[in-house]
Formats: sequence, structure tokens, C-alpha cells
Amino acid sequence: MDVMLSALQHYAFCPRQCALIHLEQVWEENGATALGRLMHETAHEGGSRMRDGVKVVTDLELRCARLGLHGRADVVEFRRAPGGWAPYPVEYKKGRPRAGSDADEVQLCGQALCLEEMLGTAIPEGALFYGEARRRHVVSFDAGLRARTEEVARAVRAMLEAGITPPPVERPVCDACSLNGSCLPGLPAGRASAYVRRLCEEGA
Repeated sequence: MDVMLSALQHYAFCPRQCALIHLEQVWEENGATALGRLMHETAHEGGSRMRDGVKVVTDLELRCARLGLHGRADVVEFRRAPGGWAPYPVEYKKGRPRAGSDADEVQLCGQALCLEEMLGTAIPEGALFYGEARRRHVVSFDAGLRARTEEVARAVRAMLEAGITPPPVERPVCDACSLNGSCLPGLPAGRASAYVRRLCEEGA
């Protein structure tokens, strides 16, 4: 079973969010997700081009057979290097870096692992471009981040194969999540189950 690169970000941020999206196919758009979608679409619209001696390729399909990952990169810059071109992945995000979360870095590292396998080259770093801050955040693909990314990839696959959605865990970031209404993080697991059963009974 292949794992989408976006699922790495979702799982690293919140395993339940990942399951709701990738297992239960739940998606609710709000202002934040709409802005993020528009940013990705804008990044992809540029097409492939040369800019200041750098080859810029957008919406590039990625795959890593070793880890069973697949997805698309917003932008991969190919910079001149001895013997050819060195790939440099750039992922676009709408807001600003999240304190205490490595979810964006894990997703970007997953892209780098795909590119390394596809192109047979080492990629030491990439960048996250945050729309709100209007600047790049350079990410070093060190041993710790690589191990964390592979761990998340295995955890996502195990969750998807088991077909079990983790119970809700209320955190401060829940209020800003577009899936808050479906997740019900404020309800303990038992009360959440009772709430769902009641909804089903009322609709019967």
C-alpha cells in the first residue's frame, strides 16, 4: 500500500486528522484550507522554466519504492552542480512555521527521499516557503529528520492497513483545524461514540 506524501504531514501533525482524511475520506474546507489550496495552484501554474540560472520544475510527480511513498512536489529547483544539476525541493505553505511541530519538515523530507531514489543523488537540504511570512525556511535533511520521516511513513502505512481511526485528543491547535466538527476533539472517546450512535438513531 502506497502512502501519499501529504499523509506524512497530516500524521506528524495529528494521527487522527490523517485517518479522517486518508481512511474515512473526510474533508471540510475553511478559509485557511482554501488559501492553502490557492497557494499550491499558483505554484503549479508557473510551469517549468529557467530563472536566474536555475531550472524550476513545478507539480513534479514523485515516488519512492523503498518506502512506498508517492505524491507531487510543488516546486523542485535544479541548481548547477559539478557533473550536472542538483535538485532542491521547495514546498509551499500558507501560514508560518508551527512552533513545536515538525510536520512540514517531515513532508518535505519525504519529497527529498523520493527524489534521491528517483535521481540517484544525495539531497542535503530543501526549503519551506510560508505565504504569511513571505520567506523561505531552509530545512536540513539530517539523520534525525530522515529517521523521523521513515518512522512516520511506517506508522501511516500501519494505520491505513489496520483501518482504525485513532480516538480524539484535544489540543490547542484543534480550534483552527478544518476537521474540528468531524473530529469532535472535545468529547472523550466514549461520549464521542455515544454521540455518533445517537445521530445514527435519529437519522434512522
